[in-house]
Amino acid sequence: MNLPDYKGYSAGIQFDAEDEIFIGHVAGIADVVGFHADTLAEAETAFHEAVDDYLRILAKAAG
Repeated sequence: MNLPDYKGYSAGIQFDAEDEIFIGHVAGIADVVGFHADTLAEAETAFHEAVDDYLRILAKAAG
């Protein structure tokens, strides 16, 4: 399952039935940026937060 793009980034998510959580990773980047959440709506929010954090780290490194 994919989430809607955010700031030009996309993410795929899966439901982990054993832990009963959604697990996702930002796609198309060299780094590994993951996130998790209890609900699909929370997964989208967690994805946005992960992208925002990633962009903040990139800006600081370029800085």
